[in-house]
Amino acid sequence: QGILIPGLGTFAVVHEQINSTEEVYVVRRPVFQLDMDMSCLQELVIPTVMIPGDIEIMPLDYWWLSWTNSLPPDVVRGCVEETILLYSFQLRDRQRPVFAFENVG
Repeated sequence: QGILIPGLGTFAVVHEQINSTEEVYVVRRPVFQLDMDMSCLQELVIPTVMIPGDIEIMPLDYWWLSWTNSLPPDVVRGCVEETILLYSFQLRDRQRPVFAFENVG
């Protein structure tokens, strides 16, 4: 299952095979596809791995996030939107912000 974060992109975990000399391992690898104007991101290295079409993509659940942190859903939505704006402005200004997702989905 993937999570759509409007204005930023889609996060999903894909299964990938890794072959060793003795065994084949299947690992879960996080993949993030940006949903931004690529002309402003020319210097950013973006992985070519795509989220497979058979993964169900769900919108970010602001109600669930609200429940987990005791903030009203409109406050959670505002925080997410402000974070996306800040991140996108930093990318457009050619800054290299540190950005991490934790406990998404």
